[in-house]
Parts: sequence; C-alpha cells; structure tokens
Amino acid sequence: MNVTISSSIDARVRQKYLGHKGLIAFLALLSAFVPLSTDLYLPALPTMTAYFHVRVYQTNLTLILFFIFFSLGMLLWGPLSDKWGRRPILLAGLALYAIASALCAASLNIEQLIFFRVLQALGTGAAGAVATAIVKDAYEGRKRESILALVQALVIIAPAVAPVVGALLLKFTSWRGVFVTQAILGIVVVAGSAAFQETLEASSDGNIAQTIGRLGVVLRNPGFTALLLIFSMSSITFMAFISSSSYIYQNVFHLSSQIYSYFFAFNAMGMLVGPAVYVVLATRFKRFSIINGCFAIMIFSGVLVSVLGRSSAWLFALALLPATIAGSCMRPPSTMLMLDQQEGDTGSASSLMGSVATVMGSAGMIVVSIGGINLVQTIGTLNIVFGLLCGGLWLLATTMPMLREARSV
Repeated sequence: MNVTISSSIDARVRQKYLGHKGLIAFLALLSAFVPLSTDLYLPALPTMTAYFHVRVYQTNLTLILFFIFFSLGMLLWGPLSDKWGRRPILLAGLALYAIASALCAASLNIEQLIFFRVLQALGTGAAGAVATAIVKDAYEGRKRESILALVQALVIIAPAVAPVVGALLLKFTSWRGVFVTQAILGIVVVAGSAAFQETLEASSDGNIAQTIGRLGVVLRNPGFTALLLIFSMSSITFMAFISSSSYIYQNVFHLSSQIYSYFFAFNAMGMLVGPAVYVVLATRFKRFSIINGCFAIMIFSGVLVSVLGRSSAWLFALALLPATIAGSCMRPPSTMLMLDQQEGDTGSASSLMGSVATVMGSAGMIVVSIGGINLVQTIGTLNIVFGLLCGGLWLLATTMPMLREARSV
C-alpha cells in the first residue's frame, strides 16, 4: 500500500486554533468520551429500570451493547482515519454521536433506547480510535509518553465528575435530561473537531476493503498482539466495577444516588493518581518493574476486597483503591510499548487497542450481570484472577525475542 505525504511535521504539532494546550485538552476530551457517555447516566440505571418496568439485565444492555458497538466502531473509524485523515473521521463520528444522544433522550421504550445507544456507540468509536493516533502523529519518544500520561490523568476527571453531575441532574430533570446533556457535549466536541488541524503526515491509498484489511496486518505483528491481549484483559476488572458500582453502593450498601456518586468519584480520583505515580516512578525504575508491581497490587487489592469489602461502603472503596491506582499507573507504559511495536498503520493500531480493551471490558460487565448477588466478592475475585493471569502472561511475553527489550526500558 502506497502513501501520499499530506502535511508537514510542523503542521502536525502546531495547531493554529487550538494551540498546544488546547490540543492536549481536546485529546483528553476525546479520550474521555466513553466515561462521559456511560458514567454520566450510571446513577439513573436503577431509576430507568423502574421507569421502563424491565429487568436489570435489560437496562444493563444499554451499557453492554454500547461497549460492544463502540469497539466495532473503532475498528471501522481507525483504519479510515489512516486513509482520509483524523479530522474528517472525527467530524463524521461525533456528529452521529450528537444526533444519537438526542434520540436517546426521546426514547419511548427500552428497545428504542438500546438501539439509539448502539448508534451513539458507533459515533463514539471515532473519538476512541483517533485520540491515541493523534498522540503518535504529533509527538515522539519521552515527549509522547509524557503526553500520554498527562492526557490519561486529565481523562480521569470525567469518570470522577460524571456520576456526581449525573446525580445532580437527576435532582432537576429525569434520565432524559442526562442524554440531552450528552447531545450538547457532542455538539461542543464537533466544534472542537472543526477547529482541529490535521496531524496525519502520510495518508494511505487503496480501496476501503484494503484499508480495513490493515487491521489484519497489524494483528500479524506478534509483539503488538501479545501486549494487546495482556493489557486489554486487565480492563475486565475495571469495567466489571463500572457496570456494577451503582448496584453495589445503592442496593448492597443502601446509599442514595447522590452519595453513591461521591463514592464512585473517590475510586475514580484514584485513577488520577496512577499516571502521576508512573511519571515519578519512571525516573527511578524500568517500565518492566513498574508493570510487575502494578499486577502485584491488583492481586493484593482483590484479596482485600474479598475479605473486607462487604463490611461497609468505605472499606469496599478503600480496598479497591490500590487496584484502581495500579490499573491507571500501567496505562502510559503499556500504551507506549504497544505503539512502539507498530510502525505505520497508527489508526489501525490505535483502534485495535481501544476495541479489544472494550470487548474485554464488556466481558467483565457480562460476568457481573450474571454472576449472582454477591457483587462485592465477584469484584474481588476478578482482581485476583486477572492480576495473576495478566501478570504471568506479561512475564512470559517479555521472554519473546521481539519483546525482550521491554525488560530493559
């Protein structure tokens, strides 16, 4: 597949309208689109279940199917952004998101809401696929890693604030108002995409089938694929908590939706600490050692949740906090390692990273949906199992010839 040079390196880095800080804020907003599309309405899940007179699993489909189709959308938008550029893909996908959000607000039954959430998810996939690709387009080396850490730290504000905002909205409006808020957010980000200047230096030619086929080329890279599976599986535990958190805090610990939002924000703010911790640790320790430590902390936290988690809401939140910090601490080095494995096809690689992690996360959501009434124990067990599994596979993978250098960086 041939490539055509479409813009200069200076144009990739400099943004006439957004500026450097504006670009970082824009990337953080794009990366935060998933939590803004899910966590904002988590406090309304029990209310929506009662409103539509349906079972919990049916309401949870608005979450589960969102993540499934979000992952499928990324697999489409990512390769297309390598062909047509990041900006047009953002404009198309986010316009779809804004329209679908308004349709969610107008839903008359759970079936309509599920369908419009699927459309919303497909549009959101454009943001998920393109955000990481833009980082690789515009930055290199340690600068890229520091930007990844900064963006991911800023992203944590969304899941920390969104449930609180969602709970406050429910005091003044119904669950429909939450989706109206998402529609307004979509319009704002479409405007940001219009101001964004293209960062893709080399665009691919070939037809659409060949463009989508680049996903297979990336997957045939054994180093990339090994890391992709390992770090994607670690998202199972976090997404299991996301989907079950409102039921744990409101049904198990009998808290109000407003108090639940504060506990959720407490755990989410733990994620804010992770990237900052990594930046500090990276000056003294190798990525290999930091990642090993993070998997060990996940296991330890899972044991704490299993033993102490049902005692009180505060003990559950405190026991889960180490795993939350460890998971976010791993994100900058794991993303950097995966990007370093793949030369070219950045949009395809970025979309696979987001898509596979989302599919794995959806599996975690399904587990807690069918895993019985002991949700606290389920969360603890998942952290233990996947801490051991992913940690073991990580140690095994770094003995592969193409990944041995991961032990020394």
